[in-house]
Amino acid sequence: MTTASEAVALQLEAVDDEGRPPSARRAVLASWEGRIGLVLGLLVVLVIAFGRFFTPYPPNEPNVGPPTSLPSGSHLLGTDDLSRDILSRVLVGGTVIIIVPLIAVSLAWLIGGTLGMLAAYRGGRTDALITRVYDLLMSLPPLLIVLVAIAALGTSSVVLVLTIMFVYLPRMGRLVRGATQGVITSEYVAAAQARGERTATILFREILPNIMAPTTADFALRITYAVIFVATLNFLGLGVQPPRADWGVMVAQGRGYITLNPWATLAPAAMIALLSIALNLIADALTQHVTRGRQEIVQL
Repeated sequence: MTTASEAVALQLEAVDDEGRPPSARRAVLASWEGRIGLVLGLLVVLVIAFGRFFTPYPPNEPNVGPPTSLPSGSHLLGTDDLSRDILSRVLVGGTVIIIVPLIAVSLAWLIGGTLGMLAAYRGGRTDALITRVYDLLMSLPPLLIVLVAIAALGTSSVVLVLTIMFVYLPRMGRLVRGATQGVITSEYVAAAQARGERTATILFREILPNIMAPTTADFALRITYAVIFVATLNFLGLGVQPPRADWGVMVAQGRGYITLNPWATLAPAAMIALLSIALNLIADALTQHVTRGRQEIVQL
């Protein structure tokens, strides 16, 4: 004979198996936005990771052909003003644009998210102090932070990573803080407190798994913003410096002779656009997943 508690458990298991929203990975694969984003993103990542092994010419080697020439059999995308092969430079020019945002946003998520969870969990003076620091950082224009960092430390990939981290740290931290405030009153948090668990254990074993959905969607969106931000800094000459091959730098340099060989500008711009679109589509799929999950929770 089934007891009342066993019946409730069976009902909860049925809801968990049938009504639970899919995982973030399955949600991305289940939506057309996510599938298209994954395909586009995989293509761009393959170019970034393995393109350097298929360059027909050394990417920084000048005088490999006539200057600013249109596409031909020997130069599929033509050459730039220094007679460098455009295709070779496109194949190796995406490393900084993807690596720097990934590292910077990951650090921002780890540091800002941890401080955001701590602020919401502790409350009081800890919450006020961390929140005021976030407000101060958010009040500073991102370009001002970049200019100050470059003036003090010079231009390098490390400076770019630190700068972008400080730009996105308070924004991601405030989102994590808000998500944490929604779960700190849950029974599993109270049970962990009653067991005498340490603060770090409660934050990372009880709270973090239950706020991963909204923070993951925000993480993907911030990566998109950071890619555009890094490309813009490189375009303005505040990041990667010539003659290093970089998509943002190539767009800036190709403007001067766009009428002679438009592919010198269009090809790297298209790669930046494809990467941004792919990340944005994945972020949209994750956001829809989070929204559906919240709606199902409200209906329950």
